[in-house]
Amino acid sequence: MIGYTTSFIGTTVSLQSFKDEFGLSRMSASKASLIQANIVSLFQAGAFFGSIFAYSTAYYLGRRITLWTFVSLFIVGACITFAAIGGHIGPMYAGRVISGFGVGGCTMIVPIYISEIAPPAIRGRLVGTYELGWQIGGLVGFWINYGMSQSLPYGRDQWLIPFAVQLIPAGIVLIGSLLFLRESPRWLWTRGRREEGVATLCWLRKLQPDDTYILEEIEMMDLQIQGLPSGFIKPIRLALTDSKVLWRLFLGHMLFVLQNFSGINAINYYSPTIFRTMGVTSVKTVDLMTGLFGVVKCIMTVLWLTVLWLTVLIDKLGRRTLFLFGGTVGAACMFIIGALIASNPSSSSTASALSSQGIGTIVFIYLWTCVYITSWNGTPWVVNAEMFSQASRNVGQVGASMSNWLWTFVIARVTPNMVAGMGRNGFGMYFFFGAVTVCAVVFTFFLVPETKSVPLDRMDRLFEVKPVWKAQWVVMGELAESSLEWVKVDRNRKDESEVERVDGV
Repeated sequence: MIGYTTSFIGTTVSLQSFKDEFGLSRMSASKASLIQANIVSLFQAGAFFGSIFAYSTAYYLGRRITLWTFVSLFIVGACITFAAIGGHIGPMYAGRVISGFGVGGCTMIVPIYISEIAPPAIRGRLVGTYELGWQIGGLVGFWINYGMSQSLPYGRDQWLIPFAVQLIPAGIVLIGSLLFLRESPRWLWTRGRREEGVATLCWLRKLQPDDTYILEEIEMMDLQIQGLPSGFIKPIRLALTDSKVLWRLFLGHMLFVLQNFSGINAINYYSPTIFRTMGVTSVKTVDLMTGLFGVVKCIMTVLWLTVLWLTVLIDKLGRRTLFLFGGTVGAACMFIIGALIASNPSSSSTASALSSQGIGTIVFIYLWTCVYITSWNGTPWVVNAEMFSQASRNVGQVGASMSNWLWTFVIARVTPNMVAGMGRNGFGMYFFFGAVTVCAVVFTFFLVPETKSVPLDRMDRLFEVKPVWKAQWVVMGELAESSLEWVKVDRNRKDESEVERVDGV
């Protein structure tokens, strides 16, 4: 649902049938770009506020009802856009805001719900499937306009069907949340409904209440809940008055600033415009290139979540290494893309054949996509999930979701202006993205510690150690020394026990 609705819109608003329906083809280029930017970016504005409101509903109403509520709002918003038929821009704006509000709430609550119901051993992989679902939806969104433009004659159905398809995944989620989901046991625990929480936990695990695994998980849940601040306001107040938590909120916020200004959402939302700056003039070819962009993203996400994430990248290379490698290679790709577009003689012409610069530009944009997906796409979410304690994790999740949607809105709003105002075919925009990515490398190196393998109860210590690039080594060394001390103590106790046993004999 989320992936599709964030991906189809960029190509849909560029369809000639859509432009004619809303009179964009009769407007000046600047005014038409403004309306297209509004249609795209109002969705992110709604999502920003939806992610805020979802925090309160998740606390008072529960995870399941919150998900149902925000999916319902998304469906209402999607239906309102149908009233835009005939060129009525008002319902289009209103529908995009409301559907965005619904999606924003879903992006906040779904990762929390998954993490709370998942067995600890597979929690990371299940949260990762959320990202995979996002990319699969995005793949459909990127290809649907190609299918519509190739299989349907010119007319309203070309742009209306992609809007209507939003209702299919939303309807599945809505029905599923009503019929197949149960409330989070953790939320039931926090509301004093412990027996109901135990019953739900047994249903989720398909085990009996007296099973050893269930008893261990219940004990762990009791310990975690005891250490949490009570009430709705108290966790927020504690987070906003604790300098350690504030610093981590700042780091998480900046990771999403740098992620969005690396260029990914400029391509996501304006892929037809982006490929035209590279010299692709055929509408059919533009749609094809956009679809291939979605394929590359989806394939790399699958690799990131399976072969690479589980075996090499996240657990062996670490988060910092991914940030630094992805930022370095990504910046180089963006600088090369900008240089190729600036030197491309046919990028502003009507030539049907791509120049060598144009071909090179497309190759590097796909290479950049591969590097980005395996580094900066999901890793900021991983770091945000790891660097907060149990008491401030929900606040950290809200902050991450808010930051993501805020800067997605900004980039969706300014991209048309950047393309139009930063040199011929916007070549300066790619230099800007490259420069921001260089800043991301510097920021990560000096300020973001490695969180790999660090227990949650040692996160405060991790952020105390300076310099940052040695913090993880220091903390893990301290843990190793502590483990050795416990081994010595345990050995001494065994020796003393053996002596006492011999003396007793």
